[in-house]
Amino acid sequence: MLFKIVFISDESESFLREITIDADATFLDLNKAILDACDYDDGLVTSFFTCDDGWEQQDQITREDMDLDPGDKDIYVMEKSTLRDFISDEDQKLVFVFDPFNDRVFYMKVTEIITGKNLKKPIVSRSEGKAPKQLVAITEPSDATKGQITVNDDEEGDEYFGSDGFNDDELDLEGFEIQEY
Repeated sequence: MLFKIVFISDESESFLREITIDADATFLDLNKAILDACDYDDGLVTSFFTCDDGWEQQDQITREDMDLDPGDKDIYVMEKSTLRDFISDEDQKLVFVFDPFNDRVFYMKVTEIITGKNLKKPIVSRSEGKAPKQLVAITEPSDATKGQITVNDDEEGDEYFGSDGFNDDELDLEGFEIQEY
């Protein structure tokens, strides 16, 4: 059995990839196929989430065992998790986190299930547009602005947003009494 999985990015309207992959492949196989399809580096932390119809995240499938508290949601490892175990029908939604530091994701959807066929390796069956950059650089302050502090130069010197017209007599302290125990 094969799955056709389409994924898009909310960062680029023209970007779309479709991967055809065997149902017995692991999420690690799908992870590699996605990274290859986008020319991304394979050395970063990535993860998948299964989603309900409203895109609410459910099960997490991680690249490595994070050894988190067992009380957390179910967390699975890509290498040991087959697609067949998590995908049961067309329209199954998934999220692929490719830049966890900036919460950047691909939205994925199973568009077709093809029975009676197998694939040894996943293939990119459709490719449109340019993939978003894998990592977004955090902007460092320029040398001209390093160490500078912005000061509000109000005439009274102690004004802040929302403080105009504040009168201490208007503050009702009745509900804020501290009681000794």
